[in-house]
Amino acid sequence: MTGMKILVTGAAGFIGAALCRRLLARGDAVAAVDNINDYYDVTLKQARLDCIAKDNHAHFEFEKMDIADRRAVAKLFAAQKFDAVIHLAAQAGVRYSLENPAAYVDANLVGFGNILEACRRAEVKHLLFASSSSVYGGNLRMPFGETDNTDRPLSLYAASKKANELMAHSYAHLYRLRCTGLRFFTVYGPWGRPDMAFFKFAELMLAGRAIPIYNHGDLARDFTYIDDVVESVVRILDAPASPNSSDRTDKSPPYQLYNIGNGKCVPLMEYIRALEAALNVRAEYEMLPMQAGDVAATFADTDALARDFDFRPATSIENGLAAFADWYRDYYRIAAA
Repeated sequence: MTGMKILVTGAAGFIGAALCRRLLARGDAVAAVDNINDYYDVTLKQARLDCIAKDNHAHFEFEKMDIADRRAVAKLFAAQKFDAVIHLAAQAGVRYSLENPAAYVDANLVGFGNILEACRRAEVKHLLFASSSSVYGGNLRMPFGETDNTDRPLSLYAASKKANELMAHSYAHLYRLRCTGLRFFTVYGPWGRPDMAFFKFAELMLAGRAIPIYNHGDLARDFTYIDDVVESVVRILDAPASPNSSDRTDKSPPYQLYNIGNGKCVPLMEYIRALEAALNVRAEYEMLPMQAGDVAATFADTDALARDFDFRPATSIENGLAAFADWYRDYYRIAAA
């Protein structure tokens, strides 16, 4: 199902940029927007965009835009006809939501509301939107399934993503807007986000500084490699949620949620050892207590993704971190150890 015109919001971000490259490579035209905020290094965001434009300039257009600007969003949708929208723009980060909650209200709530309304008015055929494993909060039942209770978020970031799911469900119900939510689990890999642990760990390890390890290392995550995430999103993009699917009644809304995870719960210390091997550096550790808003473990049940799209993310942390380490040394011009 190629040859579509697709809007990608948050296109200068980690997942957004990787997704743009994939869509362009298969023959889609991509309109991309991002506000290029300074939450982390803007030169990295610009480098991602430059990498996309260099190879795909004929079918790629970028506009710097804040999705919280209702008029700007409406103008964009009035000027172009999109077959699908992949909404990834958001204020990310659990810990930052404790410091700057207003940023999450503006981007994740107001911004998403603007995108929903624009998609409704433009009769977009499929809206995919980024949710997060954070919505599972302090759930103890593992692995996390899409039907589990998610009414106890532990951070404002998690609450904003839960709100996005509810907002999208209401638009699917009221206006039959086909919506699919993507619950991403700890994404890592080349061109990653500097605020994420694997990226910060690499920087500190290569500088010979101790890495902070929270909850004294008693943490575990479902680490999901970027290429597996992109493959999942593309497969879901081509099959919009439909009320006529076999597991729904005709009256149910065209709405679905999918966990996008590796389906493994990897102890943090095992992940760090794999990163040490990939970088060929031995890390110094600074053991610290649990951080506010954090969770002890995440673990994705990916049965629904496998059932509906015949795909399970499966890249090992050893292979994924080796690819990240190669990219990191090349991008920052650090010689191999």
